[in-house]
Amino acid sequence: MSYIGVCVAIIGSGQILLTKREDFEVWCLPGGHTEDGESLAQAALREALEETGLKVELTRLVGVYSRPKWDNGSQHIIVFAARPIGGALKPQEGEVLEARYFDPNELPETIVLGHRQRITDALNGVGGSVVWSHDTPWPFEQGLKREELYALRDRSGLSRQEFYLKFFGHSSPDDDKLEVDGNKTT
Repeated sequence: MSYIGVCVAIIGSGQILLTKREDFEVWCLPGGHTEDGESLAQAALREALEETGLKVELTRLVGVYSRPKWDNGSQHIIVFAARPIGGALKPQEGEVLEARYFDPNELPETIVLGHRQRITDALNGVGGSVVWSHDTPWPFEQGLKREELYALRDRSGLSRQEFYLKFFGHSSPDDDKLEVDGNKTT
């Protein structure tokens, strides 16, 4: 089954807003899955508000990032750039431990797999002209529910971040494939 989600690169004063996930204690762009009856843009606005407390204006489509060999099928994430227009920075209780802006040259070391490229593209002004595919296979049995994954994490004897790094924190440059580069002229 395919998963379609969104991420939002909220950029303000030359810095990018990242959230620290509660489940694995790693940094990422705010985002999540689309819900029935909402557009991709509506999902991005909702997720940004839920996870950060900020109302944002989407400024451009950054790109599409896929993991065709992920979990129980494939994962496709649409990334939007945005700017804050209201609200107050308040991490979502139970999902986000911390939310803060980072200078592009001082990003945290531990960032969710694939998000560093998304952040780089958003900060470099890429706009709806790239499609990335990431071929790292899902490290567990197919169809594992999120609750089952968290139970494995909790029984592992590892910290949440160590568990993430052990199972999801590895990729090789060969895993990333730029499938569409609209920045090239023909």
